[in-house]
Amino acid sequence: MRFLMLALLALSGVTLVATPPAAAQAVKKKAAPAAKKGPARPAAPTNWTRVIVKTPQGGYRIGNPAARLKLVEYGSRSCPTCGRFAADSGALVTTYVASGRVSWEFRDYPVHAQDIAISMLGRCVPTGSYFKVLEGMFAGQAEFNSRVTQISPERAEAIRTMEIPAQSRAYADELGYTAFMKRNGMTEAAITACLSNQLVYNDLVRIAEGAGKLGVQGTPTFFLNGKRLDGVMWSQIEPLLKPGN
Repeated sequence: MRFLMLALLALSGVTLVATPPAAAQAVKKKAAPAAKKGPARPAAPTNWTRVIVKTPQGGYRIGNPAARLKLVEYGSRSCPTCGRFAADSGALVTTYVASGRVSWEFRDYPVHAQDIAISMLGRCVPTGSYFKVLEGMFAGQAEFNSRVTQISPERAEAIRTMEIPAQSRAYADELGYTAFMKRNGMTEAAITACLSNQLVYNDLVRIAEGAGKLGVQGTPTFFLNGKRLDGVMWSQIEPLLKPGN
């Protein structure tokens, strides 16, 4: 799907006292024998599906930061092909990311008019909730997208001429994303603040600029260890993540 050039453009000190030799011997005689230590318990394995960070490139990554295979996806939350990938790729997190061998980074890349609003809302949640909200948006994508055709031509034109914050709020309301975010714990005040947050908007600009330098022109676009992949379906991506690669 082609990228639409929207309005995307920024310690305390410690004093040691010497113990006299005689006193030291007395202490030594009275000291209780040291308890025997049992074998050290192995450290619990890291749950890589809970390791989520925002990257310097503006995306969000889930998994082992030192993973051998680093998958990056430029995706649109309203893109049907991205939605299909999300529906088919449950094993990406539960198997491949969980193993520690693969990390997955999602970079929001708006292609439709509503994408600025929903990308911003998806980025205004706690970092640990980012992928949960992303998954929920993809799961409800068909319903959200169906509401686009229910907007009258007059209303669509009115929205198109609005300033970005008002336009984003209009799309969020009309398509059901406002209600979705409230069900996911975001308050009315937080939604309003999010959609007018210049820093959040600037992140989308930065991602778009970086994508342009990499030749990204549509969604989804995947990179594995920095190399652009030809496939966009899970059946094409999964073989590249299996042991041996």
